[in-house]
Amino acid sequence: MANLITGSRIALSILLLFCTPFSAAFYALYFAAGLTDMIDGTVARMTGTAGESGAKLDTLADIVFTAVCTLKLLPVLNLPAWTYCCAAVIALIKAFTLVTGYIRRKEFTAVHSLLNKITGAMLFVFPLTLSFIELRYSVAAVCIVAACAAIQESYYIAAPE
Repeated sequence: MANLITGSRIALSILLLFCTPFSAAFYALYFAAGLTDMIDGTVARMTGTAGESGAKLDTLADIVFTAVCTLKLLPVLNLPAWTYCCAAVIALIKAFTLVTGYIRRKEFTAVHSLLNKITGAMLFVFPLTLSFIELRYSVAAVCIVAACAAIQESYYIAAPE
């Protein structure tokens, strides 16, 4: 059941590709995808079906959702240039972490730390704050927390066991 919920996030994300950003349909699918992200882990734990494959599917669903939202929102947002530099640094840290984790553990590893969860929540709420928080402030906050989460994840994965 939990994997079906997670899989539906991938389907909802793909449907988002066909919506106009900030339209009613966009927000409906966006909220539905966010809801699946909030409940899939709880359902897995409650039904005793939590496992490695579900965690990997959750990570894949998060990546698809984030990629689709990036594709839909970047063209309509007027982000400061430094945002792209920050995102590139975070991506490099995450890539280093993935490669290091694979070399050390012979598998791709993702950390579901509190900072990663806070980053995900901030990214989810970000489009909803555009009407009342100045873009540069909300982007700065997301970048700072995401960078800290990436560094923490790198530490957890790259540190000797």
